[in-house]
This record gives sequence, structure tokens and C-alpha cells, in this order.
Amino acid sequence: MKRQFKYPLYFIYPALAVYSLLFVFPTLSGFAYSFTDWSSYSDEVNFIGLDNYRDLFSEGVLGLALKNTLLYAFFVTIFVNAFGLGLALMLNRSTRMGKFYRTAFYTPVVIAPLIVGYIFTAIYSPEDGILNHMLRLVGLDALAVDWLNDSRYALFSIIMTELWRGAGFAMVIYLAGLKTIPKDLLEQADVDGTNAFSKFRHIVFPLLAPSFTVNFLLTVINSLKVFETVLVLTNGGPGYDTEVFNTLIFRNFSRGNWGYATASGFLLTLVVSIIAITFLRLLRKREVEM
Repeated sequence: MKRQFKYPLYFIYPALAVYSLLFVFPTLSGFAYSFTDWSSYSDEVNFIGLDNYRDLFSEGVLGLALKNTLLYAFFVTIFVNAFGLGLALMLNRSTRMGKFYRTAFYTPVVIAPLIVGYIFTAIYSPEDGILNHMLRLVGLDALAVDWLNDSRYALFSIIMTELWRGAGFAMVIYLAGLKTIPKDLLEQADVDGTNAFSKFRHIVFPLLAPSFTVNFLLTVINSLKVFETVLVLTNGGPGYDTEVFNTLIFRNFSRGNWGYATASGFLLTLVVSIIAITFLRLLRKREVEM
């Protein structure tokens, strides 16, 4: 009979202390400062109630930032998961070049978003960029546009950048899920003459439910918190056409409006929490039903 070791409860105290220091205290202090006039223009910090939130909701920039953030999160979540799943299905079979392709597709994930932003700034350059150069080379001069400074294409360009960077991570999660599917189920389906689409719909797709939950949840949360890529590529421009929550927060912190910026940050935390919890409940329900 195996002995079960019981560890003293006080072993969790160091973890609780670190968690409180790095998360609970900054969150609560930030929430408290959102009700003050904390700024670089005064040495005093005074309680002003809901004034920061009133100013935040009365400005049109918040609406644009919210719209852009939600649009970005929606399309990135759809495209990253679609391409990630496609890559996983393609690379699930054992081939001689399989490991090379997996490494190649995953490599962008480990590159810092700032570096990715600088790389794609050069790629999207209207005059010397690789993208426009290739379009002109194949005779598609009409499609060679100013990708980052034209309001019609700027947000789309940022979404495509994140697709290149994030699809590899989704691919790895889906590949791990595909490896857990019993081979005998797939072999039995082949024996029964099931076509590829039906096999995916009735066997692979339901059994990938946990992978979908992880990927969708992580992609949504990370997309709602997008910052570095937007900052480097467009800095929220042209105008406010690619302004997102974090660039709005960063801009106000840079101007010294710290109380106002913390109010924006708390609002972002609330938006992310509500959307993430809703997604988690819906996806976990789907797992149970499957």
C-alpha cells in the first residue's frame, strides 16, 4: 500500500505572497487610482469619483478603440485557428520533412512581437517593401498600396501580421490533440468507406474539442490585449483607424494622465474577463455535449 504524504498548509504561503505581490496588489491599487486625478502634472493625488470613467466614455476615441480591438480579436481568432488547424491536419502524417515544416511554421511564435512589427514594417513599405515589389513583378501594380498608412488596409495588414505569427502556436495545440485520437477509430472509418470530410466531421472534430477550447480562449485573450505589433506598425494610425485599447492606455500614460490611463486599463481588464469567461463557458459546454 502506497503511503500518501500530506504537506503542511503553510507551504502554499510563499506562492500566495508572490501572487498577491505581482497580481492582487497591482490590480487593486490600479483600480483605486482610477478614481483619482493621479498625473504627472501634480504632486497631489485627489479622489475624483467616476470623473475618469465619464471622460473616457464621453470621448469618441474609446468607441474606436473598442471597435478596432473587437474586430481585430474576431478576425485573428477565426483566421489563426482555421490556418492552425489546416497546418495541423496537413502535418499530422509522418513524413520525412514533417519535423522541418513544424519547426518552420512554429518559429514565428518565438519571435518577439516588436521584432515582428519591424520586419513587417519593411515588408509593407509602399516603395521598397517586398510585398509591393512582388505585386509589381507579377503585373499587379494596382494592388501595390500603402498598406499601413491607408485606413482601408491598415487594420487588415495588422491582422495578417498576427496570422503569420500566431498560426504556428495553434498548429502545435491541434497537433497534440490529433495525436490523442485513437488510430483504430480512423482505421475503422476507412474500412467502412467513410470519406475524409465525414471522418473529420464525426470523429476528428468532436475529439478535438479540448484543443479548440484552449486555442480559442488563448487567441481571444491575446488578441484583446494586442499592443506591440500595433504600436510598431501604425501606432494607432492613420488617425485613430487602428487604435486599440492598449495603445489608448499607452498614449495616456505617456501624456502623464495616469489616473485616466488606469481607468482605461481597468475597463480593458473587465472586457477581457467578460469575453474570456463567456467563451470558456460556451466551449466547455460544447466539450460536454460532444
